Amino acid sequence: MSTQSQAPADPHGRIERYLADSGLAARRPRVVPLTPDASDRRYFRVLLDGADPIVIAVYGGAIEFGRMPFANVAELLRRMEVPAPAVLAHSDELGIVAQQDLGDVTLQAHVGAASPAQHAELYRQAVSFIDTLQRRGAELASPTYLPYGIAFDVEKLTWELQFFTKHFLEAYRGAQITAGARDALAVEYAAIAEELASEPRVLCHRDYHSRNLMLHRGSLYIIDFQDARMGPDTYDLVSLLRDSYVDFTEAQVDALIAFFLALRDGRLPTRSDPAEFKRRFDLMALQRNLKALGTFGFQTTARQNTVYIQYIPRTLTFARANLVRYPRFARLRELLAEHVEELR
Repeated sequence: MSTQSQAPADPHGRIERYLADSGLAARRPRVVPLTPDASDRRYFRVLLDGADPIVIAVYGGAIEFGRMPFANVAELLRRMEVPAPAVLAHSDELGIVAQQDLGDVTLQAHVGAASPAQHAELYRQAVSFIDTLQRRGAELASPTYLPYGIAFDVEKLTWELQFFTKHFLEAYRGAQITAGARDALAVEYAAIAEELASEPRVLCHRDYHSRNLMLHRGSLYIIDFQDARMGPDTYDLVSLLRDSYVDFTEAQVDALIAFFLALRDGRLPTRSDPAEFKRRFDLMALQRNLKALGTFGFQTTARQNTVYIQYIPRTLTFARANLVRYPRFARLRELLAEHVEELR
């Protein structure tokens, strides 16, 4: 079929067209849908005779690959030599990006099958990638790359907390929030957002958790990186260690924070204060866990996607621990516990 003809509307038709245009149809391709994530993209594995399988991302319509955040950040990661799936080809007209197939084993899936030693080693590897992102991110800083022009500023951090109010407290838990309580929440949210936004910024993946790390041939690879931006140095570490999908002991969390600080202190002129870093880590964790609860509420109520309900109890446990640990959050805990009994 000519590449100048009308592109098929349905994903399968577009995939067939792409395989024909690229010459892969000769390898007797078998197309297998993959589990969708919370985005609007759809993913398919293409099994090929005599060649490695590939993964095809199908977007909602035509794309301009060179202008896509995914392409921009992929090039940045390539320059950093951070392991990420290779981009093999793309079709702007068909809205398709073909990528290296990393298999099906996420870090989340592997944790249950790993020995304690394997578990620890994989998480040290994941933490070391955060240090690389921050170090190389500083070295490669350039307006050429989109993440350097986007940040977790007061507006973004506050919006995420308000998203929690709207989609978790109100939509999911049915909270009736008075005007006075809403104003009081705004004060608490502002204090959190302003402190986090005032911290020195580093390059952040933005969603660095066990579902976005793939285990392929014994090594971890980073995926879902297109929303990378500047933010606090605790952000990605919090995403990894206060992960809604995985249980950690406090000893494991403390050990991995210490490992991160050892990596970082080995390349910086001044040593970190572990207690102060842990305080900032906990502040970031509270904001991010509340934001995650908002996402879970939104997926459940607005998207009718109930798979995330199972992760709510663990995330509430994380949030409660920090609300209780720090006296500064007494008022916030009081306001939230009125509608969420798990936070009492």
